[in-house]
Amino acid sequence: MECEQGVAEPRVPDQGFEAEISLYQNGLSRERCALWSGIDHYGRRASNNLSVSCSPCGPLGVSFMAQIFHPSMNILARVTIFGAMFIATGAAWACGIFVRSSYVTQVDVVREQPVPFSHQHHVSELGLDCRYCHTSVETSAFAGMPATEVCMGCHSHVWKDSDVLEPVRASLRSGKPLRWTRVHDLPDFVYFNHSIHVAKGIGCESCHGRVDEMPLMRRVAALHMEWCVNCHRHPEVAVRERSEMYQFGLHSAERSRISTEPPIRTTGGLHGPAINKAGVDGKATYETVHSQRPNSSTGRQLVQRYHIATKQLTDCVVCHR
Repeated sequence: MECEQGVAEPRVPDQGFEAEISLYQNGLSRERCALWSGIDHYGRRASNNLSVSCSPCGPLGVSFMAQIFHPSMNILARVTIFGAMFIATGAAWACGIFVRSSYVTQVDVVREQPVPFSHQHHVSELGLDCRYCHTSVETSAFAGMPATEVCMGCHSHVWKDSDVLEPVRASLRSGKPLRWTRVHDLPDFVYFNHSIHVAKGIGCESCHGRVDEMPLMRRVAALHMEWCVNCHRHPEVAVRERSEMYQFGLHSAERSRISTEPPIRTTGGLHGPAINKAGVDGKATYETVHSQRPNSSTGRQLVQRYHIATKQLTDCVVCHR
């Protein structure tokens, strides 16, 4: 039989052919098969001097090549493929945990400020209204920060020689405003307007938490997109009467609790109020930050009274303009 253009004449395989195939499956080359077993590539018994020539064609026109990898490499390949899948899944899970951690969201982290201003003292103990310092909250997208003169209106008489207030006095002398560190900082691609939220009955506590119990200001919510969208889907949960806009703790039984322990982590060496105990892993959730009214019909009535367009609240253009 001759092999022409890679095609051999068909023949009935014999025992020699089966032996050769078995040797091929065990990773032996054609030459080593012939030398080891005395069987040529056509399944014939080789001569005693073992001078067997190997053509490009095997029996029945099948071409053979030497096996490069050991069969055990198949197991390694399978383990690598499945291992990569598990590693990719684990990496995605770890990234999800990381972006929701306080390291990224800054939840319950006290930011370093030029003056350790206590909302608990000024709001809860002295009874200052939020609008006394944040004057533009009802008319502007930005709530506004108090001018140095507002602070010195009181502290020119109270604690006027305190070392803690020296940055305020220095600001008054130089005419340069205090550089406060923003606590609730949204990405630049997100549009937020304080005035429209206040006009539609969303109080300070709905987003900022129990400010009246914070010796030092901090976040109580991650401000993730899902957190905002949940409120836009159910505005009846957070809306209030006009008279309750700047009050805190009106529905304390259903709201988050603030303890008196220091936070887990602070920046700049400050020690502030306690971690919010409600929610998952100490993080405030939508339900713990927003009012849970005993009578949900009251919230729906307020939504109608304030003419809140509930069907448009979840449109992308509302926050991304």
